Amino acid sequence: MKVLITNDDGIYSRGIFSLYEAFSKIAEVTIVAPITEQSAVGHAITITLPLRVHEVYRKDNFFGYGVNGTPADCVKLAFSDILTTKPDLVISGVNRGANLASNVIYSGTVSAATEGAMMGVPSLAVSLASVEYNDYSVAAEFAVFFAKKVLKYKFENGTLWNINVPPLKKSEIKGWRYAVQGKTKYLDTFEKRVDPRGNTYYWLTGERVIVRTSEESDDYLLEKGYITVTPIKYDLTDCELYKRLKEEEDSYEFN
Repeated sequence: MKVLITNDDGIYSRGIFSLYEAFSKIAEVTIVAPITEQSAVGHAITITLPLRVHEVYRKDNFFGYGVNGTPADCVKLAFSDILTTKPDLVISGVNRGANLASNVIYSGTVSAATEGAMMGVPSLAVSLASVEYNDYSVAAEFAVFFAKKVLKYKFENGTLWNINVPPLKKSEIKGWRYAVQGKTKYLDTFEKRVDPRGNTYYWLTGERVIVRTSEESDDYLLEKGYITVTPIKYDLTDCELYKRLKEEEDSYEFN
């Protein structure tokens, strides 16, 4: 099995190393990840600057390729010029902090997995729902567990799997559940400041607004101590509305 691993926290992060340790036991692993943190860049790609690739070593051993670009850049570049054959899986993470509800739109972690899905490869985005908790081993172990399931059942192409793991010991986790994407979001505000030269700048802050719509949502189940797995598609068409409009529209004339 050949696995491409990437992330948005950067190639030197603890989370990506945990995935490497877990998957290298069962697969041939290639790591292509941003040199620096690229959190919340969404599905941005670099078109105005050249991309540069650097070999990265850990303890004198080759670890992977660092790219001065976004997570989506890394996946594109890996498929185009680094990998010699198409991988069986793309795994993005383990991210430092949850990626669920409305946050998936902004997530570089999810977007890297989205790029893999767009390439026709089963892809997982894996996040640990804490920025303070430093044990990524359970998240990495579950990623291996679910990756085997994805390969076994051969789900429809174009779907990626967004996984969020609570910051708990394995014995404390209640289990895992399929979940729908929740509605929780952040009420964004900008704090206005002035630098020492008198120039005005703004710092994004915000308050988490919990919106409870379903006990099957990722944010609800995660808070209850479950690992959540949400299937996501990159096709943003509102299919239900599209079908209704097609049925209701009796003429497409434009006079």
